[in-house]
Amino acid sequence: MPDTQYTLLDEPLWPLMNKFYRAHQSSMKAVRDAQLWVARREGIIGALCLRPVADGHWLTGLFVDPACRGQGIAGALIAEAVKDVEGPVWLFCHPDLRGFYERHGFTFDPALPYSMAERLSRYARSKPMIAMGMELAR
Repeated sequence: MPDTQYTLLDEPLWPLMNKFYRAHQSSMKAVRDAQLWVARREGIIGALCLRPVADGHWLTGLFVDPACRGQGIAGALIAEAVKDVEGPVWLFCHPDLRGFYERHGFTFDPALPYSMAERLSRYARSKPMIAMGMELAR
């Protein structure tokens, strides 16, 4: 199996992340005010955004190329992205993904700041959505 590198994507390369999402018909998008993390082999095979919000961080846009799933890429990408983060990291996901995120250190139904709880409420109106959180202390 080829080596996988997990790195922050330099700003001039941010369009590559949206190209990766589009290539897989994903509705996800790179967020400008976030750290954009990628897993690379010859090209991008996984991506996520880590955005500062409400005294913590919001993890969005986690996506791994379907041909590369089941190889630990998503977990390694999350671990690399949060390794130097202090405080909470929150994410919203479909309830079916709860077990996956629990295996990677997240807990179900964390205390959310008002702005995040409000956002979850809006998102949950149109599709099933739960909150997960991880508290990181250094």
